[in-house]
Amino acid sequence: MKESGLEPGAPDCRSAARYLWWLIASQRLRIVAGALLGSAWMVCLALPPYLLSRAIDDGLERRQGPVLAGWVAALAGAAVLNAWLAVMRHRTMTRVRMDAAFRSVRVVVSQATRLGGALPRRVMAGDVVTIGFRDVAVIANTLTMTGPGVGAVLAYAVVAVLLLTVSPLLAVVVLLGVPLLAAVVGPLLGRLQGVEATYREQQGRLAARFTDIVAGLRVLNGMGGKEAYAERYRRGSQELRAKGYRVGAVTSWIQALSVGLPALFLGAVTWLAARMAAQGALTVGELVAVYGYAAVLVVPVTSFIEGGYDLSRGLVAARRVVRFLAMEPDAPGREATSDGPGPAAALCDPASGVEVRPGRLTALVSTRPAETATVIDRLGCFVASPVTWGGIRLDEIHPAQVRRRILVADNEADLFAGPLREVICGPWERDEEAIGRCLHAAVAQDIVRALPHGLDSPVAAQGSNLSGGQRQRLRLARALLADPEVLLAVEPTSAVDAHTEATIATRLHAARSGRTTVVTSTSPLLLDRADTVHYLVDGRVADSGSHRELLARQPGYRLLVSRGEMDTDGTDRGDRDRADDRTAPARPRSER
Repeated sequence: MKESGLEPGAPDCRSAARYLWWLIASQRLRIVAGALLGSAWMVCLALPPYLLSRAIDDGLERRQGPVLAGWVAALAGAAVLNAWLAVMRHRTMTRVRMDAAFRSVRVVVSQATRLGGALPRRVMAGDVVTIGFRDVAVIANTLTMTGPGVGAVLAYAVVAVLLLTVSPLLAVVVLLGVPLLAAVVGPLLGRLQGVEATYREQQGRLAARFTDIVAGLRVLNGMGGKEAYAERYRRGSQELRAKGYRVGAVTSWIQALSVGLPALFLGAVTWLAARMAAQGALTVGELVAVYGYAAVLVVPVTSFIEGGYDLSRGLVAARRVVRFLAMEPDAPGREATSDGPGPAAALCDPASGVEVRPGRLTALVSTRPAETATVIDRLGCFVASPVTWGGIRLDEIHPAQVRRRILVADNEADLFAGPLREVICGPWERDEEAIGRCLHAAVAQDIVRALPHGLDSPVAAQGSNLSGGQRQRLRLARALLADPEVLLAVEPTSAVDAHTEATIATRLHAARSGRTTVVTSTSPLLLDRADTVHYLVDGRVADSGSHRELLARQPGYRLLVSRGEMDTDGTDRGDRDRADDRTAPARPRSER
């Protein structure tokens, strides 16, 4: 892509071959320059044998010193020219590969952003990683053939013409021999596409399983399921290894033939030329030239084979990229024409009967966390639904306005690597006082104090150097610092102890006073601070009221929330009381 940082353009996703051609067409001048330099370099490789033969026949055999010196000087000049062409060709093709790689990365990232909340439901995380790294690298390497590939064809033709001036028989051998080599390797390239496509698919699934295991390792330890998942991963790894062996077997044959066949071809041409020289049909200089021409042919022949190999792998990788780019986000349902309601507007979800009144703290409770999570998805406009905001359908409001005014904060939200200050502030500029208030509300000041450099301390990717409870409190602080008009928080206190949870409940209510806030939870400590609690049964509101009102009139609600009532004396808290030693158990959005 151009150094100016322009957009990559619209890719051609009709087929893998068309996508590769789009990458070529997107940098026509650079491709043409690479092809010209590659062609000039390969053609000039045939100069030294010709110049050497002239030096032998015209200078050495005839004992003409000045003539010999002239041809030797020409030979040295050809060597310098070839060296310069090789350097420029390599630089140009490196830029071609980098352009293709970054252009592909940009379109993949743009597509992932475009899919939004639909991404986890359409493709596994491991597939995205495989596409964004391995497949993009393979595609970029495929474009290398646009330089040496064109040059190989021209060099093949030039050498054939030069051999024709020496011996028609040798020219015929060369003209027929190279297509024969391609015919030998061709079937293997077709087989490689099949086995490598299967291997790539399995690799993506296994990478996704590994990501899931790592993300939920602490939970798996607590449930005793680590060994079971490890065994599944072990079996999948063994299956992938077996497929890798099949890919390796085909690849080894291709690579062996790419080295062995040109050597055999060189040997055959040299043997034939030696016999002709022995019979007097060729001079010594011509014999040297033929050997040199045959040796030069090794380069284009190898380029033919390697280019076919790269193209085969590139088509497999491009198919995966095209399949990903062809995915469509969830249907918006209606055309977005509105900027949204005024600040004091209620959110209503007809599917569940949930009504979120403005400026209040609303809690959603259900025996199945997936039900409340689904309601949050609808209220946050992550899925198509008839949700209204101030009487306006949410899918009729411009997405940028929805994302600016409504924030969904769940326990799967990414924590990017960087200083803690940047992790909390995100794209917003916040002063120390604002950061301190949000850390206080999320009971996260102790995290900052415990780190060696406070807010300037580095945080690893996904907060892997923090405990589950610390990550959860930092996510809550980040959401509070964003100060959205509507905050939808999924299980914001599920990974903290009872004392911390009680403090968060009190401070959250105060920090969001006058702002619309929705939380999902079954914790009585948090529910007691809510202005309104919606009790859901089978995805529908069974009753609404305050926490104490629902305790009095709903036996099912009372039974559900009483599981945590024993927190007050610290004797039992079930799975929810893990005091900062595991990740929050909120179900990943991809499984909802």
